[in-house]
Amino acid sequence: MIKNNPIKTKLANKEEIFGILNSVPSAQITEMFAYAGYDFVILDTEHLLLSPETLAHAISAAQSVNLSVFVRVPTACPVAIGRALDAGAQGIVVARVSSLQAAQIAVAACHYPPLGTRGISGGKNTGFGTLPLSQYIRKANQEIMLTLMIEDLEGLNALPEIVQLSGIDMILEGALDLSLAMGHGVNFNHPEVQQSLVQMAELCLQSEITFCAIPRLPGQLSMWRQSGIHAFLAGEDRGVLFNALKNHLLDLKKTP
Repeated sequence: MIKNNPIKTKLANKEEIFGILNSVPSAQITEMFAYAGYDFVILDTEHLLLSPETLAHAISAAQSVNLSVFVRVPTACPVAIGRALDAGAQGIVVARVSSLQAAQIAVAACHYPPLGTRGISGGKNTGFGTLPLSQYIRKANQEIMLTLMIEDLEGLNALPEIVQLSGIDMILEGALDLSLAMGHGVNFNHPEVQQSLVQMAELCLQSEITFCAIPRLPGQLSMWRQSGIHAFLAGEDRGVLFNALKNHLLDLKKTP
């Protein structure tokens, strides 16, 4: 049954939140994130071929340990958004939002009328019918979080209009794709790219929308904190797991 979204509560109270992008689909790993202390997980369906069963199991695993779970979809596709929410996701992350129209579609797909166009369904979100539909709709519209990723120049240019929309909770930066789009290759630390991220954050702060930063280099976390940012994505689990496994083996081999 749909519950209060602790991420919304923490952000309203200006508390810091830390999440991680899940690219190694596993219900067990999803549970590990909660015990490791993360506030939320983003299950990725943009770059991964996830089966519906795997996604549903990961969502259920997160719910079992009270970990806020979001699903990243490749585009503002109402069908993909609706299915993820019906499976129990507390939020949607839409990748590569490049226009006001795409943002409007995402907002509509995440909310029931009169706020949007999401189609109604029963199932576990309503306690299999034990929660009255009118109460469920009201609760879902309050608790579902929508995050939009800005990853190209078109999205950057459209952001001043996008942040004026009602129904958007968070903007997540995509510095690496933005760097590629700007012609700087994989140099996400290029001054032009970093200045664009600062502009994103300033627009969000002015519009009272949460900006989620991804600290990639030493000192960046402190910089964002000083700028008034409270939401952070701690990278992707695939890289974290690989480095941990590699360093563990290297340390073992050095043992006398």
